[in-house]
Amino acid sequence: MTITQLQYVLAIAEHKNFTKAAEHCFVTQPTLSTQVQKLEDQLDVLIFDRSKKPIELTDVGKKIVNQARNIVNEADRIQDIVDQQKGFIGGEFKLGIIPTIMPTLLPMFLKNFIKKYPKVKLKIEELTTEEIIDRINEGHLDAAIAATPLENESIKERVLYYEPFVAYVPNNHRLKDKKIIETSDLDIEDMLLLEDGHCFRDGVINLCKVFKDQMDDHFQLESGSIETLIKLSNEGLGMTLLPYLHTLDIKEKLNPNLRHFKEPSPAREVSIIHHKSELKMHIIDAMYNEISGIIRGAIAFSNVEIISPLAK
Repeated sequence: MTITQLQYVLAIAEHKNFTKAAEHCFVTQPTLSTQVQKLEDQLDVLIFDRSKKPIELTDVGKKIVNQARNIVNEADRIQDIVDQQKGFIGGEFKLGIIPTIMPTLLPMFLKNFIKKYPKVKLKIEELTTEEIIDRINEGHLDAAIAATPLENESIKERVLYYEPFVAYVPNNHRLKDKKIIETSDLDIEDMLLLEDGHCFRDGVINLCKVFKDQMDDHFQLESGSIETLIKLSNEGLGMTLLPYLHTLDIKEKLNPNLRHFKEPSPAREVSIIHHKSELKMHIIDAMYNEISGIIRGAIAFSNVEIISPLAK
């Protein structure tokens, strides 16, 4: 049994196709098939049910894949140990960021991070929280920046900052004369929301203490971006809630529409998250320190109430 064979097995389990797995591993399909067959012969079990289209794992194959992932991760840790011993911070690093954090946080730290750590090859993807959790567990992301807590036992969280919710109230709204907003003022029926799948949406719903199935009978206008929600709000279609960092880019003429909450302000917890196997921690630590140092100057809020990003 070799690490390479286990890597081939993981690739087939992911792509459910020998040809695509071979392309992913940069080997020929016969080479990959031969090595997997040798492993199955050695173990005297079938890892894959080749009669199914697409290929499926057998029951024992599922257990083997879970263990193979652990073994490959531990093998990768050897390179981590060497890099840390040498003080080397570099190599490929795959980072996921949720859509409501990407446009505000990334410009704040990316340029400085690249300049400080030029040997790190960052590959950044905008992904939903659900996609991030799956990819971290499958070994396709080294870390991510997301709203927490996620209550996932395979993932470790390290808090970067707390970002308050800020109300955006247009001139024709019932709350336009209130200078400070309270949670009890919110009504889900006149709230513009992000589309389903955004954890910030779930946070807003949790803040309003309304479950999804209670909203089905009401008119709901949803959008895929916060910028669109602001435009729809300006058209008189309702109010919306924004993450605090998004308000820093609001046009000056729209600032009068912003309303802060009575303290403790409802807020989301934003963390850098990674697999419990703790691979590439030297890069994760460097990114944590860089973001933390920058964000302290942008967010000075401390009296906050954390709103869960998990749908209730």
